[in-house]
Amino acid sequence: MDMSKNIKEEALAYHEKGRPGKIEVISSKPTQTQRDLTLAYSPGVAEPCLRIADNTEDVYRYTAKGNLVAVISNGTAVLGLGNIGPEASKPVMEGKGILFKIFADIDVFDLELNTENVDEFVRTVKILEPTFGGINLEDIKSPECFDIEERLKKELNIPIMHDDQHGTAIISGAALLNAVEIAGKKLDEVLLVVNGAGASAISCTKIFTALGVKKENIVMLDSSGVIRSDRDNLDRHKSLFATDRDLHTLEDAMKGADVFVGLSKGNILTPEHLRSMADNPIVFAMANPDPEIAYDLAIATREDIIMATGRSDHPNQVNNVLGFPFIFRGALDVRATEINEAMKLAAVKAIAELARETVPEMVNAAYNEKNVTFGRNYIIPKPIDPRLITTVAPAVARAAMESGVAKAPIKDWDAYESQLRSRLGLENKFISYITVKAKQDPKRVVFAEADNYKILKAAQILKDDGIASPILLGNKEKIQAIIDENALELEGVPVYDPHSEELRKEEFAEALYQKRQRKGVSQYQAKRLLRERNYYGTMMLEFGEADVLISGLTVNYANTIRPALQIIGKQEGISKVAGMYIMNTKKGPLFFADTTVNPDPSSDDLVDITRLVAKEVKTFNIEPRIAMLSYSNFGSADGRVPEGIQQAIKRLHKENPELIVDGDIQANFAMNEALLNENFPFSKLSGKAANTFIFPNLAAGNIAYKMLQELNVAEAIGPILLGLNKSVHILQLGSSVREIVNMVTIAVVDAQSKG
Repeated sequence: MDMSKNIKEEALAYHEKGRPGKIEVISSKPTQTQRDLTLAYSPGVAEPCLRIADNTEDVYRYTAKGNLVAVISNGTAVLGLGNIGPEASKPVMEGKGILFKIFADIDVFDLELNTENVDEFVRTVKILEPTFGGINLEDIKSPECFDIEERLKKELNIPIMHDDQHGTAIISGAALLNAVEIAGKKLDEVLLVVNGAGASAISCTKIFTALGVKKENIVMLDSSGVIRSDRDNLDRHKSLFATDRDLHTLEDAMKGADVFVGLSKGNILTPEHLRSMADNPIVFAMANPDPEIAYDLAIATREDIIMATGRSDHPNQVNNVLGFPFIFRGALDVRATEINEAMKLAAVKAIAELARETVPEMVNAAYNEKNVTFGRNYIIPKPIDPRLITTVAPAVARAAMESGVAKAPIKDWDAYESQLRSRLGLENKFISYITVKAKQDPKRVVFAEADNYKILKAAQILKDDGIASPILLGNKEKIQAIIDENALELEGVPVYDPHSEELRKEEFAEALYQKRQRKGVSQYQAKRLLRERNYYGTMMLEFGEADVLISGLTVNYANTIRPALQIIGKQEGISKVAGMYIMNTKKGPLFFADTTVNPDPSSDDLVDITRLVAKEVKTFNIEPRIAMLSYSNFGSADGRVPEGIQQAIKRLHKENPELIVDGDIQANFAMNEALLNENFPFSKLSGKAANTFIFPNLAAGNIAYKMLQELNVAEAIGPILLGLNKSVHILQLGSSVREIVNMVTIAVVDAQSKG
């Protein structure tokens, strides 16, 4: 796997920093009091133990077994790393556990077994059955992986799946169903070439035949060439797809082929191979990180090609995360005794059908598309599609019930779908969404404090991830010294020093003088001001040489915002700019304003702030539900603060009836859906809790976000400046590299909306 030195070091630091590894165990019940501990352990724990002793199935009522999956490996076939051993496989297994949690709210213990003996492996997993609701086998070499899975499925009574086999098979099966339809072909007629004969390739080909591809129309190749029936020493898995046709090489197999499926190694497919294929060829080049043929080369060779890869930077990514979390979710929720062929095929068809449906606006927005539609560049859903859990999991659960392996059938499907939706509010969703959206249209970002390691490190990450094109301001020698000292990779990134830069200084100075000559700024002073990086960077925005300015890491807030107000100016019709923080919580993002700019806003100021915030929240494809906070509820107490809010609410209800906004209201009522509905059913906020909060003054907003941040219940992203004509954003003093990256990602999305 080709990685730069910086990425390698960053990955090591990521896994080592703080608590080593990527996972921890937390309690799902209160444990603060002596009574809590009495119930959790002795003597209270005896009661569930006795119930389970009387009825083993009650283990699903009183323990975490029903939502607990074991990710198990012996490290013999890890990613592209090969047989690196059980200890070295542990970071991958922890990562797989995180994906289970993020996408389907499934808890995971990872288990790395120190054996390559099939009997030992099977016995070890078998005696662990009482602990787990399901088993995900991972990164076990072929052919042992086939034998291990087959034996465990026979001997255990819980769902088991080897994701390396079936995960890719299920997603590529869905892609094939749709690709064949778009190409105007029939599954039982296509000629299919499979390059690779490992666990994944064998499983993919089995799925293809189950979907309708005829075995006699399949040619499979391994490192020795075409797998023919006259070859010696074929194992029983390869023998399934041995051919009698007079074909020996990849070149022979590709002539007239309708479909190529690559699960082998990079760059083994040539343009000549593609040209020899039938009309509307379907090519799934799934080797990672380098496909069997580069995407750009393939589409340049054949205009009629339908192509998928394993990469996220091309259309039609065959990504196992589209399947395994939701397959296990459905299997666990009906307490299936296995994951059978019917359940796998149900997942295939559900994923395929989802790609044919109208794409949610949040997916369009994330990929900066007006309308992603079913076609050559969209044959499988995007990994961030929130409908996957409510589409695939129910399909799998229903198939388990219909095939007779569900021990706890679902009776109320509407309630089940609602339950699945409630599992989605995990904090990574928002960051994932804005990152995808930012990458669709990266912006030029000026860093005013580039002579700082954290800024330069963030700039490299943003550049490497394709989120932004950095522009660095500061002393060139000092910046280069920091780059060299820390082996950062910022070659080609422009660096400007406002102290010595002459190229645009005269032009910038004249423009600044024209803007500020009636505010006490002479031509000489204009030139002096441009020596300050915040002024120089703001002029770059004004002249269209950049899209975003980021500053504030080491400079006080006022000195950062002043040049922006003087040069960029406020949006038309806006009397005040405002500051907003995004508080990224486990229940999703919350939006706080004004937290940084207006000390004591008037009623009219609150109206402007609310409108600005509502507009910004909508850029993230979130419908703002706005609570204007106070110490009272709808006039329950007198005072200047609630009275000012009530005046603002009257204006907003009259002038902006489309906004879901109400107040004055206390924070606990605004955040607690049940409390709000019970006490104030008349409120425009009733029905669902608020997600956007307008504070009555700067003190309240600033205190609130900083307390949440320090309590580690929310990650603060901001401050985001609202109301300026262009995107200028200010970092928190002393922000971490992660916080800088998040802030810039938000700023890029903000600049996209302004553009």
